[in-house]
Amino acid sequence: MDYQTALGSLFSPEGRHDPYPAYDVLRAHAPAFLAPDERWYVTTHALTNRLLRDPAVRLADSRDYDQFWPEWRQNRGVASVVLSMLQMNPPDHTRVRRVAAATFTARRIAAVRDVIAGQAEELIKAMPATADFMTSFAYPLPIGVICALLGVPDSDRAWFRQRAADLTVVLEPISTVAEMELADAAGRDLEDYFVGLIAERRRHPQEDLTSALAASGDTLTGEEMLANLVLLLVAGFETTANLLGLGLHLLLSRPAEAERLRAHPDRAPAFVEEILRYDSPVQLTSRFTTEPLDLGDGLSVPAGAGLTMLLGSANRDPARYDDPHRFDPARPNIQPVSFGGGAHYCLGAPLARLEAQVAFPLLLTTLPGLALTGEAERRDRLVLRGFSALPVTTG
Repeated sequence: MDYQTALGSLFSPEGRHDPYPAYDVLRAHAPAFLAPDERWYVTTHALTNRLLRDPAVRLADSRDYDQFWPEWRQNRGVASVVLSMLQMNPPDHTRVRRVAAATFTARRIAAVRDVIAGQAEELIKAMPATADFMTSFAYPLPIGVICALLGVPDSDRAWFRQRAADLTVVLEPISTVAEMELADAAGRDLEDYFVGLIAERRRHPQEDLTSALAASGDTLTGEEMLANLVLLLVAGFETTANLLGLGLHLLLSRPAEAERLRAHPDRAPAFVEEILRYDSPVQLTSRFTTEPLDLGDGLSVPAGAGLTMLLGSANRDPARYDDPHRFDPARPNIQPVSFGGGAHYCLGAPLARLEAQVAFPLLLTTLPGLALTGEAERRDRLVLRGFSALPVTTG
């Protein structure tokens, strides 16, 4: 397979199902290359890691969207992403990130461990003998945790879950008209909900993220506050649900590794890092250059070039990891780029890691007979990798 065929395969259902052979071809071709779509594709760990941290590399923000899609604000799902810190550049990103980071503190995340464990135990007890793990556990756990952090009542969590799922399609480069209409409706519903919740928290503050953001004064505009609350909900749900599903599938497909983690639950952090490396829930991210960049190996990228960094390829780069296609939680110095890097490193990464570190040992020890019972169904997505269904038996 030549590199153009490999690149094209990523935009097909078959290639998205297992993109790793194509990544091998693309990495062997070049650490970065200009494709027919006029974008530069970055394939290696070293170069991806560098560019994620380079101040001369920026995101497409609201001003860019005004140029190439003047009507983007009409789709409120798109608007909730573009107006959040996910698609901001300095100085706006610095300002908004500082406020969010002040509310999303390490102390607050550490304190939520008991919440995660309690919700996970309840979900495990409620799982039927034969279950879809995604529906029974992987989806409800992160939506429950992020809703608890935001101060959303238990009774509203099922409502939130569907709207969060509908909205994530705006993160994909390929989507249908029907999917975008669902994202718009979800964005409008979530904005309306958070308008009411913010007003309530301003009248009666509580110990939650919504109250903290509502008390931030004039640092955030009302539109920015809404967008970032939606972002925290969606990002806190989707990537963690995918991490849980991908991770459990890897463990149950390798009984020796599952038994090792069952016997040594303190090794969960290493297992989670290897899961993130081996099958990243986020497969790529896009940027633009603000000035010409020398990428090494005779490669030079002009200012204004579009970059697509293949995170899934970087995580399996043999120049960074020995035998990269082998799942090995004992490998040293695992540093996946799954959560990005630099100023835009995922704010919720510690929470996602903690949920997985708590959930996997608990699942394996509470349900010693947990096993796969059928063919897992992957979601047909290019950016967000995960399962739509993962059949299991609880033993």
